[in-house]
This record gives sequence, structure tokens and C-alpha cells, in this order.
Amino acid sequence: MATKFDEYFELKLNSDNFTNKISTMSEQKEKNQLNIELTEEVAEGTYSNLAIITHSSAEMVIDFIRVMPGVPKAKVKSRILMTPQHAKRLLKALSDNISKYEQAHGEIHDNEGFGGIPMNFGPTAKA
Repeated sequence: MATKFDEYFELKLNSDNFTNKISTMSEQKEKNQLNIELTEEVAEGTYSNLAIITHSSAEMVIDFIRVMPGVPKAKVKSRILMTPQHAKRLLKALSDNISKYEQAHGEIHDNEGFGGIPMNFGPTAKA
């Protein structure tokens, strides 16, 4: 539902007079449409059951890892870098989608301990 504030106004010079051109948000979105390509390899996805998040003043780094039970080593399967602003947008989008998921399927219970996968493989590192 578009409101008056959602409408986009553009002034154009027509001869010696100004005329108003009003475009609704949907028309504006069509102009700014982004065509996103999804290759078969990427469409298959990559399973991850652990994410490690670090940051600097300029970027957020999310490492997605697959930890296998009984295997003392895990590899980063994917690393995503983004600005803090994009990370905040991602947080909002995830929160919104989790709320919608829980409305449809019930509450997601957070299992402490990563579903029984021990995170202390072998001796701890010493500096």
C-alpha cells in the first residue's frame, strides 16, 4: 500500500514551464530492478552448522564452517565479508524471516552445545 510519502516526485522542464511527473514506488522499482544470476553450483548450497563472526571498524566477516561429530578438524566452507550497515540489514532480514518461520512452524528451540557436537577437540592451544 503506497502512501503519499512513498510516491516519487520528479520535476521536469517542459519548454518554459515545469510539469510534475509522479511515479509510484512500484514503477520506480521496475526501473531499478536487479537481475541476479544463480549458477547451478551456488544453487546447490553449502551446509554449515557453525558460524564465527569477527569484525573490524570497517567490515564484518562471517565464516561458515561444517563441524562433523568425532572429527577433530573443521574447514571454513564459505567466508562472507560485508559492511556493518549490510550486516545490520542482514540481521533485520534474518529476524523477520525467523519470526515468519516460527509463526508457520512453531518456536525454534536453541539447543545449547551445538546439538551434542563437542567444540573442544583435543588439547587447547597454548600461546
